[in-house]
Amino acid sequence: MNILLVSSYLPYPLFSGGHIRLYNLIKQLSKKHEITLICEKRDYQGESEIKELKKFCKKIITVNRKKQWSLKNILKTGLSFSSFLVTGHTSWQMKKEIQRELDGSQFDLIHVETSYVMQNIPVTKIPVVLVEHNVEYLVYKRFTDSALLPLRPLLYIDVLKLKYWEEKMWKKATRLVAVSEIERKIMEEKRKDVVVVSNGVDILKFKTTNDKRQTTPLRPASAKASAGGQLFEGQASEKRILFIGDFRWVQNIDAIEWIIKEIWPKINFKFKISNLKLILWVVGRHIPDSIRRLTLQLAQGKQDVIFDDQASDKTELIYQKSDLLLAPIRVGGGTSFKILEAMASGVPVVTTPLGNAINAKENSEIVIAKTSEDFVKNIKKLLEDEKFYETISINARKLVEEKFNWEKISSDLNSVYESVT
Repeated sequence: MNILLVSSYLPYPLFSGGHIRLYNLIKQLSKKHEITLICEKRDYQGESEIKELKKFCKKIITVNRKKQWSLKNILKTGLSFSSFLVTGHTSWQMKKEIQRELDGSQFDLIHVETSYVMQNIPVTKIPVVLVEHNVEYLVYKRFTDSALLPLRPLLYIDVLKLKYWEEKMWKKATRLVAVSEIERKIMEEKRKDVVVVSNGVDILKFKTTNDKRQTTPLRPASAKASAGGQLFEGQASEKRILFIGDFRWVQNIDAIEWIIKEIWPKINFKFKISNLKLILWVVGRHIPDSIRRLTLQLAQGKQDVIFDDQASDKTELIYQKSDLLLAPIRVGGGTSFKILEAMASGVPVVTTPLGNAINAKENSEIVIAKTSEDFVKNIKKLLEDEKFYETISINARKLVEEKFNWEKISSDLNSVYESVT
């Protein structure tokens, strides 16, 4: 097939879940289809990033991503029926490039990544497959629920605009794709033919190791990385509890705040393993200073929280050095890549019910916790009960091998393509 793929982002480098998903799907789908990619490009992306995608795409056209937080966008949003998110992704240049490609080439279908760029697609008889990574209005609503009280009325209005827009685009698309059953159930309130094409993981890149139970001391890359401003010299009996994410996203800020305020202070019990030290290893880009300050306020002299924004870009190496992954997802949706990557690496995952979008078996493939007390109890059990730890680790790896490898995921999406052409 000849496919026109319209995206709100250039999917390289692999800085976020959306980038990982689209990059790997393009890589797999290009084996069967010719792909023309039209997408927004951020300032940090240049020819080297475009060159990487050219390995798989017949043609790539980029338009510069507008600055989202601008007075112009705020005023446009306030004076129109468009939400702030849709306003920021409305581009006359993208519209022009899409129309030019449609006029000059014969496409079998248009694949659109996220509903907030759908307004750039002209009226056409070509089938449109819309892929939604989240139900965006619910993400924004959860954020608005905890925003400053004076701001909430304006933010709720924007949430309603976004909800109206998303649901309108769901109905407009020829075929609607969700990434998990959680989103599908919500979308099915508006149309009944929603298809799930899950997120995936590179099972060759993320592998299990045999020395997961013997962690070497953790030494952050720089003094700036540690909570106390000094390097932490660990002991051989350290266990690293990992939290990883891009802190530009509200979901990750909410999660780490909850860990630091509600979970980590309660980890003051004694383990059966003598001299065991637990380290909370917070890895990610754009770690807010407010989170660092909050940690110092609660630390009471302890240096057991390490902030690391200089960890290896090879995420697989981070999981190899970790013993557990904490993923208390309370805001957002979709399938979390960090959970799939940890499972592929044999690192047991402790998450909330919302985080288990892949429907993994509780206490067999994943560990579910609803409260901070549940998190503490399950951390203790995993680190003390070797049989339980190994059961979770082995079964999680089997699950992603069978159901969440990129070859299978791309085959699922290809079936969607075939159903509309």
